[in-house]
Amino acid sequence: MTARSARRPWRRAAAWLALLGPLFYATYGFANWWAASRAQVPTAAFAWERGIPFWPWTIFAYWSINVFYALSPFLAHDRHTLDRHVFRLLTATVLAVACFLLWPLRFGFGQPAVTGAPAFLFDALRGFDQPFNQAPSLHIALAVILWDWYRRLLRARWARAVLHAWAFAICASVLTTWQHHFVDIPTGALLGLVCVWLWPLERVVSPLRGWRLARDPQRWMLAALYAAAAGALLAAALHLDSFALWLGWPAASLALVAANYAALGERGFQMDGSGRMRWAARWLFGPYRCAAAANAWAWTHRSPASVEVLPGLRLGKLPTGAQWQAAGRPRLVSLCAELQVPHAAAAGGARCVPMLDLVVPPPRRLRRAVAAIEAQRRAGEAVWVCCALGVSRSAATVVGWLRLHGLPGATGAAAEARVRSARPQTVLRAAWRTAIDRATDPGFPPAAASNRPLQERTP
Repeated sequence: MTARSARRPWRRAAAWLALLGPLFYATYGFANWWAASRAQVPTAAFAWERGIPFWPWTIFAYWSINVFYALSPFLAHDRHTLDRHVFRLLTATVLAVACFLLWPLRFGFGQPAVTGAPAFLFDALRGFDQPFNQAPSLHIALAVILWDWYRRLLRARWARAVLHAWAFAICASVLTTWQHHFVDIPTGALLGLVCVWLWPLERVVSPLRGWRLARDPQRWMLAALYAAAAGALLAAALHLDSFALWLGWPAASLALVAANYAALGERGFQMDGSGRMRWAARWLFGPYRCAAAANAWAWTHRSPASVEVLPGLRLGKLPTGAQWQAAGRPRLVSLCAELQVPHAAAAGGARCVPMLDLVVPPPRRLRRAVAAIEAQRRAGEAVWVCCALGVSRSAATVVGWLRLHGLPGATGAAAEARVRSARPQTVLRAAWRTAIDRATDPGFPPAAASNRPLQERTP
């Protein structure tokens, strides 16, 4: 046994599994009993689903998730990773069962008779399962969580390819074994993504731990607008039915954006220090990000991507990969919480100090962004400071940098005038000027140039 394997939290993993197993069967079974006791339980299915073939042999893939599930806690390298993984599994179970109790659904048509080897597994499944507990599919949610868990453990390309193929087979089997209807799959995937987003395996504060109700009225106004839009989309999805149900994805995305403005802050978007989002956040906020990118293009496509404020310092919108290459591959400083920097730019040393759009950040965050510009400048290369439009977050940060470093001793008005002369469309209102004054005050505590997420204490 290697020293690393000896340090694995074997006993803790066994204890967690001893809790997870009974909890799953107890809650899942209770939800089945609850639905069976109802006089009427509706079905959510499309007519075309009757054309889905019934392949009994895919029950082997369906059942294989139990092996992946039971083995996964014992593969954790430390207590932190183990606990976060278990929290994902627990959250998926609790939220799915809550949905089963609140909105019970049943499978719309029975399974044909099965013979041969698959018959044993179907009989075992029917021993505790019933044609209820449909949406969101807990099977799909767990498959998403377990796929993310195992892909981190595998390094060989062939092994990852096998994992991807087998995960797809598990997800497809919920249809080919006639256990679930189609609508259960995207809702289950959404649940799995939420669990991965809620409990990042990295040593960073989870969104739940970072929950702080905003005090800024502007943030609450924006949160209310996004929540109203999410509600309208959800209502349309439920009312129009059919393929309009896909509107549930942007509804969920905007609901999470509303939560970010109301309490989670920039951390809810899970942007790292190089300007890239974690994969679950990219999918959850996908509709919002597409809308934000389209909005940025609509406002900026007729303007230069960036302008030079001082030699070696550029100010502008978040560039595309081609625009970044054409500018000579400068070092980026992004202030976007919602949009990623190009992958090549992130690999080339980009820095990100995320700020919420349409909101004036705290002076400390603005000071940190100024420090990030100075750190990039000291690398001896050109720097491009950017946000979605390049008119507020990035402009305010450049004004702050000019006052502290670029034009030492310059007044706020002089620094702002320098920025406006280069980029006339700059929008800085009184609240921005107040934040800049506080961030550049000589008595203000200096900020670290890095933007590392808040760390968890090592257990």
